[in-house]
Amino acid sequence: MPAARPLPETGSIFLDARGADRALRVSWHSEADIVVLSLWRDNLCTGSFRLAVEEVPDLIDLLRTGLAQSYAAVRRPDAWDDTAIRPSTATG
Repeated sequence: MPAARPLPETGSIFLDARGADRALRVSWHSEADIVVLSLWRDNLCTGSFRLAVEEVPDLIDLLRTGLAQSYAAVRRPDAWDDTAIRPSTATG
C-alpha cells in the first residue's frame, strides 16, 4: 500500500470520533486556489473534495452557525424539553 503524501505547509488532520484509523485531512493549495478535504482510513485516501477558495467563507459560516446552535443547546438543557414548546393551558 502506498504511503500517504505529507501535508502541504498549511493543513491539518482531524481524527474521526469513531476511531483514530479514520481522519479528515485539510490541505490548502494556494497555487491552485483550492482547499482539499480528504477522507483517510489508515494510510489510504478513500475520498476527496476540492473546494474553491472563494467558497471557504460559506463553509466557515455554516460550521460557526452549527457550533453556536450546539453550544446553545448544551448551555440550555431545557432547549430540548418538548414541554417548553407546548402552549400553556393555564387560564387567568
